[in-house]
Amino acid sequence: MSRTLEPFLGEVNDLILRMGGCCEAIVAKSLQALFQRDARLAAEVQDDDLEIDRLDIAVDEAVLRSIALQAPVADDLRRLLAAYDMGTDLERVGDLARNIAKSAARIAERPPIALPASLETLAGQTQAMLRDALDAFVQRDAEQARRLLVRDQQIDEGQDRVILEALGEIDSRPDVSPQQIDLILTAKNLERIADHATNIAESVILVVEGRNVRHADKLARGSA
Repeated sequence: MSRTLEPFLGEVNDLILRMGGCCEAIVAKSLQALFQRDARLAAEVQDDDLEIDRLDIAVDEAVLRSIALQAPVADDLRRLLAAYDMGTDLERVGDLARNIAKSAARIAERPPIALPASLETLAGQTQAMLRDALDAFVQRDAEQARRLLVRDQQIDEGQDRVILEALGEIDSRPDVSPQQIDLILTAKNLERIADHATNIAESVILVVEGRNVRHADKLARGSA
């Protein structure tokens, strides 16, 4: 790392860490609003998302400023570009948490239904993926990041389970269809949060090892 670039990389790293902390908090709050039927808490999520948007802009500006003023190459450039991608992924996590909060607010206004255990499991798995991806970034741990890549399939299966159960409830109890549709939307948003956690893990591998593993499985299957 160039010594003159060190302050720029430190600034970008700090911003990503702040974004990550905000994203973990906003996902937790949106899910708490859902499981506790708390419309007030759900309403707070929109303001929380604005802070993530502000940090995303700050990351973009810091990365572009670093490139313009320092003309980084090799590892330093890769770190900056990976941070730029991470900022985009984290910004999307904030948006998806806001979507969950909107579902939570609607569910809170309607007659209560029992929320399935499968949804609680999916929520916990998704939060763990996001936390572990950010921890891999902090620790610069490519092995931990690589282990996350295979956990995405578990999230996909959990999403499908919630959707199938919700469709069964809609079939047997049409009167709760609106609530079940919001549970389906929540499951889809959780799966997409896990996708962004996977993207962050892939960015960690790129930074640490210099290997781009995005779409690796798909490309391998296509060349077979």
